[in-house]
Formats: sequence, C-alpha cells, structure tokens
Amino acid sequence: MTVAKLGAVVLDCPDPRALAGFYAEVLGGTVEGDDEWADLAVPSGQGLSFQAAPGFVPPAWPAPEQSQQFHLDLTVANLDAAERSVLALGAKPLDTDDRSRGWRVYADPAGHPFCLCAC
Repeated sequence: MTVAKLGAVVLDCPDPRALAGFYAEVLGGTVEGDDEWADLAVPSGQGLSFQAAPGFVPPAWPAPEQSQQFHLDLTVANLDAAERSVLALGAKPLDTDDRSRGWRVYADPAGHPFCLCAC
C-alpha cells in the first residue's frame, strides 16, 4: 500500500511563467499560471510546476561543497539536434565536451541543471 502519489515536481525560480515557457518549448505542452505559480502540462504525462522564489540563487554545478538539489533527465532521439534546440531557447552548457557519452549537462535559464540523454 502506498502512502501518497506524486502530485507535482516544483522548481523554484525568479519568473515562473518564463521558465515554464522554456520547458514547454523543450517538452511540449501548455502553460497556465501567473507571476507566482505556473503549471506545465506535458503530452507525456507528469507535468512540472514553477514557483516564484524571492532571492532565488541557482544551484552551482559542479560544486562538491554544494548540492545540485535535483536535476531533470530528458530523453532525446538525437543529442546534437536537441542540444541546438535547447541552446537556442536559452540553456547554457555545463558539461558537454565529451561527445562520446550518451548524455550532456545544461542549465535552464534560471540555472537548474538538466541532462539531455540519448539512453
């Protein structure tokens, strides 16, 4: 017997609608919300939510003395094409030099790390 079911994965950020819009471009889906809270409903199922956080400080990556807190693994069919797309949307490369791996690490516009994975 389970105690609960997952309701939402919530990312703190300075601008909920803008960050939800970034992920809507990456994952598809629709955004609803306001300046304090936004929800992204995605075609694949589990959505994401975004909450305004005054004084938001993005996680540092890599930083052994600090936790990255969490990251998203996003499965893609073509790493190079997906990389071009997320960079055009405002992502920043964090760990992308080793082209032999099946994954690369980026930061979203608010600084949260995420991986594109051809797994």
